[in-house]
Amino acid sequence: MSRLVLAAAMLATGTAPAADVQQARLTPAEIAALPKDGAGPGTSGLTGIRTTVLAGDPAKAGPYTIELRVPAHTSIQAHTHRDARTAIVVSGTWYFGYGTKADPAVVKRLPPGSFYSEPAADPHFALTRDQPAVVYITGWGPTDTAYVAKP
Repeated sequence: MSRLVLAAAMLATGTAPAADVQQARLTPAEIAALPKDGAGPGTSGLTGIRTTVLAGDPAKAGPYTIELRVPAHTSIQAHTHRDARTAIVVSGTWYFGYGTKADPAVVKRLPPGSFYSEPAADPHFALTRDQPAVVYITGWGPTDTAYVAKP
């Protein structure tokens, strides 16, 4: 699934030629066995969020896909990334908004199967409510996270 997500997201955004995508086939059990980090390039760095690199290296030039596992009742403040990214909500409900201030009143509820974009340098924020969420994010590295105001 990660290869499909990576290829579809890149084709949708025009970020990379298909030849740059490596073959990958990962079952949910194989994804669960991959190393998990609390932070890394392009992540919020918040305690409790688990990040798994599914493809590529977000710290280097080239395509990457990361999985974010976000606990319930987590709020990620407004921030930007240097690269354009696309994402798919895999499980749970993700609340996502654009703007320089995290405002729960303007988020859009994104259930599993939802797609959204994070244009380069465009401030955005996200949160979970009563349930955790899993989100796959694809971009073209290197990536980073720059908070609009330190959380």
